[in-house]
Amino acid sequence: MWNYNFFIYILTNKNNTVLYVGMTDDLRNRVYEHKEKIYKGFTAKYNVDKLVYFERFSHADEAVQREKQLKSGSRAKKIALIEGLNADWIDLYNTDLID
Repeated sequence: MWNYNFFIYILTNKNNTVLYVGMTDDLRNRVYEHKEKIYKGFTAKYNVDKLVYFERFSHADEAVQREKQLKSGSRAKKIALIEGLNADWIDLYNTDLID
């Protein structure tokens, strides 16, 4: 079985009021697509384009399972995850962390 990089991520808007959980195998490109509003969906409608949290996985099935867990979890749990690693809610897209 091949090992790759898969990511789950949480995006928010500039006021940190809307949270979006997603999964991808190319984090930098996927966040770029959100920022440029390439796809006209939830994130474009609510201006959700600030990467505030992510986790990396070796296998897609692990990432899918974690994505489902986060999507079904409470807002408070998502906020706790974000603040545990990114207390200032900075946009991680503009850092070396996602390379």
